Amino acid sequence: MNSRPATRRTVLAAVVATAAGVAGAPPAYAGGRAAAKAGRDASKISMRTWSRYRDWAEGKAEGVRAVNGNRPSIVFERPQGTAEYKDPHTGESATWEYATWTSPLHKSGVPAGEVITSWNAHTPKGTWLRIELHGVYSDGTKTPWYTMGIWTAGDGKDVPRRTSVDDQTDDKSSVWTDTFAIDDLADGLRLVAYQVRLTLYRAIASGSKPAVWRVSAMSSDVPDRFEVPASKPGVGRGVELDVPPYSQEIHKGQYPEYDNGGEAWCSPTSSQMILSYWGRKPSAEDLSWVNPDYADPQVCHAARHTFDYQYDGCGNWPFNAAYAATYRNMEAVVTRLGSLTDAERLVAAGIPVITSQSFIETELDGAGYGTAGHLMTVVGFTKEGDIIANDPASDDNDAVRHVYKRRQWENIWLRTKRKDADGKVKSGTGGVCYLYFPTSLTEKQRRVLKSLGVL
Repeated sequence: MNSRPATRRTVLAAVVATAAGVAGAPPAYAGGRAAAKAGRDASKISMRTWSRYRDWAEGKAEGVRAVNGNRPSIVFERPQGTAEYKDPHTGESATWEYATWTSPLHKSGVPAGEVITSWNAHTPKGTWLRIELHGVYSDGTKTPWYTMGIWTAGDGKDVPRRTSVDDQTDDKSSVWTDTFAIDDLADGLRLVAYQVRLTLYRAIASGSKPAVWRVSAMSSDVPDRFEVPASKPGVGRGVELDVPPYSQEIHKGQYPEYDNGGEAWCSPTSSQMILSYWGRKPSAEDLSWVNPDYADPQVCHAARHTFDYQYDGCGNWPFNAAYAATYRNMEAVVTRLGSLTDAERLVAAGIPVITSQSFIETELDGAGYGTAGHLMTVVGFTKEGDIIANDPASDDNDAVRHVYKRRQWENIWLRTKRKDADGKVKSGTGGVCYLYFPTSLTEKQRRVLKSLGVL
């Protein structure tokens, strides 16, 4: 469980839930490169990714160079000037060289109530990124350039603290930690086009080469709903992936500077499970700072390197994806899935799914708790179609594997509105998930990711 992230998720999803409408069918996807209707009636989720050489070449490059190869990227080439940045978390100011890349204006596949960006980047010592979003509203006016994250893989004195930026609004939309959201969906305003800007910073005259391999923007307009249509078990039945089970609870009280372990670490614990599944792990040197008495030090490492100093927690969705992509040949994205069938297709292809959900204890048999916001990992499906989840909110690693009822689980994950134990209307995440996968994929994996607009 992650009670602190739920606080701002509640605010965000309450905004989203003001839109009128009743769910008739699970939302579909309009991929950035190709729409994948898959028999659905209307597209409510759209993903645009820039990761190919031609994507980088089409953007406006100012001091960066598009590089082709096995993993196309933009790389810092020539500084375009200097900029001073005062770190709000340390109070220290420093001057940096910078270069930028700006995407073309992209027409969203769906007029959007919210947008979540995510990115995969290399930030060597003394380098960092600012990720920004700018858009056009359906009334023809434009947003300001919103900062979606200030990010670096490190956290030493050579870089600013990793952070989201609060209090960004133009009275039509706002940024809630990592998510752009229209303030009042009921009046019909939506975001119809957007562009992304990446600013790469490095220490003056350092010659360092920060690079970005992927930047994605997921726009959506998920219907307001307390309940989603029931799905039928499909291709995932009887499939269970060998994902290592890690408990967040065995870390309770560890590293108060990174939100104290325990229930606050569901996101990095889930992230580390998936990374381990793909055979990635921190080196002995990476883990040298961790107390040797602590079990699963890789989870401590993930918590430290996903920590958002403004949010004061490890639950920033894109920061978790960016962390995952720092490992060798790994890619990661934050998106939404429109149905449990989509999660089944991923699992059947060998790709586990990290999901975000909220529920009271009586809504999920066998969990033994309720939560305003929690990340867990879908690792398989029983022959009957029920969910096999590695739930980090377990007493120890041996207790992490759970089987949850299909109907209960899909509803707590995909809905946008719910009631708490006191009957008060609260929010749901509407199918938010993290997808982590290697650059080398099977044809089956590539096909399902492409159908979801991720590739």
